[in-house]
Amino acid sequence: MDTGTMEKMDVRDPLNDLRMSEEAVPLYEAVKKFVAEEVEPMSVKFHELGEGRPDRFAYVDGQLELLDAVKDKAKAQGLWNFFLPNAETGEGLSNLDYAYIAAVLGKNRLASESLNCAAPDTGNMEVLERVGTEAQKEQWLKPLLNGEIRSCFAMTEPGTACSDARNVRTQAILKNGEWTINGEKYYASGAGDPRCKIMIVMVQTDPDGPSHQQQSQILVPMDTPGVEVLGPMHVFGEDDAPHGHMHIRFTDVKVPEENILLGVGRGFEISQLRLGPGRIHHCMRSIGAAEKALDLMLERGMTREAFGRPLIKLGGNQEIVSRARIEIEAMRLMVLKAAKAMDVLGNKEARVWISMVKAMVPERVCKIIDDAIQMHGATGVSQWTPLANMYTQQRTLRLADGPDEVHHMVVGRAEIGRMGMKGMK
Repeated sequence: MDTGTMEKMDVRDPLNDLRMSEEAVPLYEAVKKFVAEEVEPMSVKFHELGEGRPDRFAYVDGQLELLDAVKDKAKAQGLWNFFLPNAETGEGLSNLDYAYIAAVLGKNRLASESLNCAAPDTGNMEVLERVGTEAQKEQWLKPLLNGEIRSCFAMTEPGTACSDARNVRTQAILKNGEWTINGEKYYASGAGDPRCKIMIVMVQTDPDGPSHQQQSQILVPMDTPGVEVLGPMHVFGEDDAPHGHMHIRFTDVKVPEENILLGVGRGFEISQLRLGPGRIHHCMRSIGAAEKALDLMLERGMTREAFGRPLIKLGGNQEIVSRARIEIEAMRLMVLKAAKAMDVLGNKEARVWISMVKAMVPERVCKIIDDAIQMHGATGVSQWTPLANMYTQQRTLRLADGPDEVHHMVVGRAEIGRMGMKGMK
C-alpha cells in the first residue's frame, strides 16, 4: 500500500466526491420505498409466526412463504443483487452507490435478505463470481444469485487464534483425486439455517509451505458425510436461530479435487478479495442500524414522561441525541470515503480506509444503541424492542472480519510507514 496516499489528497481529488451517481438515485429511492412498504410489514408477520416454534432451527409454515413472496417482488422490480460492484451478475453498482443503499437495508434485519444482499452469502457469492470455475458457478453461484439456497463460511477454530489465518489447523489432504478434511470450526454464521447448502472452508493444505501459502479454500456441501453440526455457539446467551453460528466437526470429509477454489495455497489471496467489500458492507448496514436506534431513542424520549417532563428534556438527553446524530454523520462520511477509495484505488490500496471504518463504526454504533437502551429503561434490554439484538450484532462485529486491534494495527502501521518515509527524505 502507498502509505502516502492519504497525505497526497487535495480538494480536487476524486476521493472527495462522495455523491451517489445520478444513475443510482432512482434505485436508491425504489429501495427506500420497497423496504417501507413491503419488507417492514412482512417482517412483523414473519417474526410473529416464528415466536415459540418447537424447533429453533427450523421455520414454521408460512414464514418462508412470506419472505419468498417479498423476494419475488424485489426480483421482479430489479431490486436484487446490488452488492457485486461492476459485475455482470448484479446491478454493477459502485461501492459508493451501494454504501447508500446498504444503509437503508441496515434498518431492518430482513431487508438485506429480501433483496438477496445478506451476509454471509454476499461474500461467498463474490468469491465464486471472481474465482469460481464455470462448473462451480453453475452448481453453487447460480442458485445463490437466485436466492434459492444459502451458504456459510467456516474459518474460525476453537483451539487457535484465527485472527491470524496462518494459525488455521483444519487439514485437507489430497489423495486419489479427493480432499480429505479433518478438524473443527466454530462460529460458522448461517450454518444453522436449513436452507444453507454449501460451505466455503478455510483449510491447511501445505503445513510446510511458505506461511502465506499454507492455506486453501474448499467448497464443502453441508450434506457431505463426516460433516457434523455439533450445535450453535451463543452470542450474549442467544443462539440466533435459525441463522445460527455453528460449531462444526469435520471427520474424514471427502470432496472432489475440483472443489478447491482458485488453487492450492491461495486461501490468503481469496480472503483479501473477500474481506475488502465484505468488511465494509457490515459498516454500511451499521449506519442504518444507528439511524434506527436514534429513531427509537427519540420516539421513546418524546412520548414518555418522568418527573413532570418528557424524558428527552431530562438530564443530558438532548446532548446524547445531538452526539448520536453527529456520530452518525461522521461515520457516514467515513464509510462513503472508504467505499470511494475502493472504487478509485482498488481494494488492496484502499485497505487502510477499510480498516479505519471497520475499527470505528461498530464501536460507535454500539454506544448509540446503548444510549437508546438507556432511554428505554428496562424495556430496552427486553424482547419488546429490537435494541438488545441490535447491540449484540454490533458488538459481535468488533470481532467479526478481524478484531478491532487488527484494523488499528493496519492503520497504525500505515502511519508509521508514512512518517518513516518522510524521515528518509
